[in-house]
Amino acid sequence: MKKIAILGASLLALTACAPQVPDSGAGVGFSDYADYEIERARREAALRGTAPPLTTGPIVQPTTNVVTTSELAEAGIGTTPTTPDPVQPQTALASNPDISDEQDFSAVSGRESIESDAERRARQAAAYQLIEATALPVRNGRVEPNIVLYALQAPNNRGEGVFDRSGFSGESRFQRNCAKYRTPDEAQRDFLTRGGPQRDRLGIDPDGDGFACGWDPQAFRSVATGN
Repeated sequence: MKKIAILGASLLALTACAPQVPDSGAGVGFSDYADYEIERARREAALRGTAPPLTTGPIVQPTTNVVTTSELAEAGIGTTPTTPDPVQPQTALASNPDISDEQDFSAVSGRESIESDAERRARQAAAYQLIEATALPVRNGRVEPNIVLYALQAPNNRGEGVFDRSGFSGESRFQRNCAKYRTPDEAQRDFLTRGGPQRDRLGIDPDGDGFACGWDPQAFRSVATGN
């Protein structure tokens, strides 16, 4: 009897020392799983900067209604899955025949072959025409002096006087008449038309170099010589 009492006391002591097994239904650190979900939603809302959900009860997942084949048949709805119509290639070029689709391999391969391509190239070669160059037409009416030709043929440079000028060509007359032209080229053409360079009726070439209103032939000479 004494041995039985000692054995019972030993079992009680071992039971007191054994660790307690946690209740798996109590959740992970919470009273139940619903509280854990609510707390997790609040933490995520705080990280996103949004308001936490107001749900205080358990989170209920929505259910999905499953419709069987027999129910569809009773409702008069066909159960055979329908396949969408194949996408037809767009015919954008039909409305604009001027746009070629020769870069589209599928479109060309459906209507062209090696033989048809050779025939098309032969038709293009037969329609090819070589137009011979002809002389430029002669202008009718007033022919203005060619200042480019004059610049290349003049024997002197700007400022080198080669023509005699009268003393009536003063600076004021020179400035006044040259102001009537939009460009020096226009002044030089009018100067040559009025008898220049031998004559200077408007006083726009007072130094007698043959260049009106300071016109410089060097620009044309540089282009001709490539310098």
